[in-house]
Amino acid sequence: MFSLESLGWNPFFEHQLTPADRGTLEPARVVEEQRSGYRVMMASGEGPAEISGRLRHETDSGATWPCVGDWVLARREGDGPAMIQRVLARRTQFSRRAAGVATREQVVAANADTVFVVQSLNRDLNLRRLERYLALIWESGAQPVVLLSKLDLCDDPVAAIAEVELTCPGAPVHAISSLTGEGLEVVRGYLGAGTTVAVVGSSGVGKSTLANALLGEERMKVQEIREDDRGKHTTTSRSLMMIPGGGLLMDTPGMRTVLLWDGGEGMKQVFGDIEEFAESCKFGDCSHETEPGCAVRTALQEGTITEERFRAYRKLQKEARYIAGKQDVAVRLAEEKKWRAIHRANRSRPDKRKI
Repeated sequence: MFSLESLGWNPFFEHQLTPADRGTLEPARVVEEQRSGYRVMMASGEGPAEISGRLRHETDSGATWPCVGDWVLARREGDGPAMIQRVLARRTQFSRRAAGVATREQVVAANADTVFVVQSLNRDLNLRRLERYLALIWESGAQPVVLLSKLDLCDDPVAAIAEVELTCPGAPVHAISSLTGEGLEVVRGYLGAGTTVAVVGSSGVGKSTLANALLGEERMKVQEIREDDRGKHTTTSRSLMMIPGGGLLMDTPGMRTVLLWDGGEGMKQVFGDIEEFAESCKFGDCSHETEPGCAVRTALQEGTITEERFRAYRKLQKEARYIAGKQDVAVRLAEEKKWRAIHRANRSRPDKRKI
């Protein structure tokens, strides 16, 4: 038996319930996606769940599919699986563009309060990748926290920590070792009762080792990194787990590519220093190339902004514009498809047929 509050239920979700929902449907938290359905936690216990026929029809028309971390309304019928009737609106949503040719959104974590970005203090430490993660997390509405793992393998962590802190304005940075336990008490401080923390990062950075340390047991499979210092995929699916003493931890598969989905506002947070200089440019539409009175170019010449960071900013800015354009086209095509279907249906109505 669980209390809804211990699973992360709060007024944001409570206010979405209608009078018809109360007494007939039960709130449930999706904790695992399976091939044939889901596993959910609800006040009456944990068990399997499936999407109802009505919701399946609605999702085919563009409604939201449930994912790990979602709150749903379900009906339990006898000893069978709970039937998910509705997905509640998400308070936060960490998404990236799915790998591949098609432009589509992949939701990585739903309703997380905090997202741990784990990067190891060995050769995996990549500031440009970290900027991408942070742009997506700020956009999601969750609070990013940077965890620099494998502290026990780093000879000079102070310089690396300082460099990361300059790259991550507004995001706390902690160096940890899941093997020795150094820094883990600070990490546990983010896992208060009813809070949800998602863990993201590349394969091999120590996400599963961290999860095991926080869980207090070897629940997540751990693999050694490869000889070239790149990680192997250990976690292959998302799952939401309760931490002893309070809090929920969402482990996610390693990401080798971090592609923006909607990072406009998030980029402003990550590159706030460059955005601040841009506001002082002489021209509002300054491209920061050859225009006179460009405050960004001046900052580059003075060394206040590094060329590498500015190139990363321009690259992500270009990528964000590209994705925004693709999304606009996708929305327009979906709308046109919907209205074509409506017109076909209207022409097929009996009262519209010619006699």
